[in-house]
Amino acid sequence: MNILTAIWLVSAILSLLYGFLIFSTGSGSSFFLVWFLISGFFAFCSFLSFQHRWSHTPGVFRLCFLLVMGTAAASLVLCGILILTAFPDRGEEGLDCVIVLGCQVRPDGEPSRSLLSRLDTAAAYLKKNPDTSVIVSGGQGSNEPCAEAEAMAAYLEACGIEGGRIRLESLSSTTAENLRNSFRLCHPSDDRIGIVTSNYHLYRSLFIAKRLGGNHICGIAAPSLPLYLPNNMLREILALFHSFLTRG
Repeated sequence: MNILTAIWLVSAILSLLYGFLIFSTGSGSSFFLVWFLISGFFAFCSFLSFQHRWSHTPGVFRLCFLLVMGTAAASLVLCGILILTAFPDRGEEGLDCVIVLGCQVRPDGEPSRSLLSRLDTAAAYLKKNPDTSVIVSGGQGSNEPCAEAEAMAAYLEACGIEGGRIRLESLSSTTAENLRNSFRLCHPSDDRIGIVTSNYHLYRSLFIAKRLGGNHICGIAAPSLPLYLPNNMLREILALFHSFLTRG
């Protein structure tokens, strides 16, 4: 077995193990399946290398494959760097309002770990800035017992945030809808607005918010679990491609 074959094979095994790890710990979405596809691709490349099929492939096909793979890899890296630039964002003091973007609510009605991180980050900011209002944004998914906004508002009130400061947006199912519907509850052209969401999700959220007409937008990054970060980053990179190419 040559070095290239071994690299492909190890990559296939690691991708497969990571996919099973994400599945076994309950990621909350089916995106973990992509790691099995990636593992299959690496395994196929390992097989071709082991059988010396690559060296017998016509040069034009090898060139096209390398160009496609190189372009894809460069695009992934570039988008990943853009996403990472928002990780340190901590917002500004004295914002008019903050928008907390929702994510999964568990079947028992409790926020998921990612949502808890966003809510705890928002609560900490709101306690330091008592004049700032908050919009909690998120509809009800098919596997959720209530709208995400309802669970988020209840949690913030339990943290000591007065109900009068909280506005609910409970109709959205995508990031673009979160922001578009939330902007109807504030004044995006005039208000100084902070967006609270997971660090890996913040760059795209800010990109969409500014495209929707937010004139003074800043980010407040909530920490995420390192275990899920590769999975979330890959999903977010693909979503960022979609946002660049569409209005979503």
